[in-house]
Amino acid sequence: MQRANRSAELMSVEEIVRIAKTAISLGISRVKLTGGEPLMRKDLPEIVSSIATIKGLRDLSLTTNGLLLGGGMAKQLCECGLKRVNISLPSLNPETYHNLTGGKLEAALEGVKAAIEAGFCPVKLNTVVLKDVNVGDVPDLIDYAGKNKIVLQLIELDPVNVGDSYYKEHHRSLDEQEALLKEKAVSIEKRPFMQNRLIYHLPNATVEVVKPIENTDFCMHCTRIRVTSDGKLKPCLMRNDNLTDILTPIRQGASDEELKQIFVRANLLREPYNKNIQ
Repeated sequence: MQRANRSAELMSVEEIVRIAKTAISLGISRVKLTGGEPLMRKDLPEIVSSIATIKGLRDLSLTTNGLLLGGGMAKQLCECGLKRVNISLPSLNPETYHNLTGGKLEAALEGVKAAIEAGFCPVKLNTVVLKDVNVGDVPDLIDYAGKNKIVLQLIELDPVNVGDSYYKEHHRSLDEQEALLKEKAVSIEKRPFMQNRLIYHLPNATVEVVKPIENTDFCMHCTRIRVTSDGKLKPCLMRNDNLTDILTPIRQGASDEELKQIFVRANLLREPYNKNIQ
C-alpha cells in the first residue's frame, strides 16, 4: 500500500502543541480536544500532558464518545493534566444508542463511570436532540445525570456537518424542552463567555441548553476559535467557508510571530451565521 503524502496525515503531537502554544500566547486560556474521536489517537496522553504544561493555560478538556475511557485511560488522562470531559450520550436505550452510534451503550456507560471515578469535574453528557429519534429519552437522561451528579447538555442539531435531508427530518427546536426546564428550575444561570448559554438547576439535576440555530446570542457571545483535523483555523462553528490554513505554514517553517498573525487574520474572518435574523 502506498504511503499517504504528509499533507494528508494527522497532525503530529509537536504540531498540535505548537498551535496550542500560539493560541495561549495570544490570551486563549481554555483548550478542548475533540474529534472525530480523540481517543482513537494512541498518543493522546502525550498530547494532553504536553498542552497541560503550557504556561497560561487555565483549563484543558476533552469531548469523547467514552467508549475507550475504561481500562485505566480516564485515570491516565487525568494524571496527564486533563481537567474535564464531555461524553456524547444520545440515548439510554441500547437499540437507539446502537442505531445512532454503531457502539454499545454498556461501553459508553462504563466510560461515564470511569470518568467520574477518575475525578474529572465536571463530567458532562452531550445529547443532540433528534426529532422522532431520542426526544422521548430526555427525561431518563436527566434522571441519569442527576443520580450520577453530572451535567446534561441538550444540544440542538446544526446543519453544518449533516445533509439537508437529515437536518430537515431530524432537526427539532429546543424551545419546548427549555420551557419545561424553566418551569421546573430552582435557579437559572447564564454562561456569559459561552454564547450566553442557559443552565437550568433542577431539584434533581443540572441541564445546560446549547441552541446554535436562529439564536443571535450564540454568535454575538462566541469566544471560541477551532482547529480542524487537517490544521485549519475555524472561527465559526456554523461555517466552513472562512477557514485559514495554519498547518502548511508550520510545515514550511513559519516563525512564532508569523503563526500569531495567522491567528489574528483568522479571527478577523468572524461573521455571524445568524446575522439576518431580526
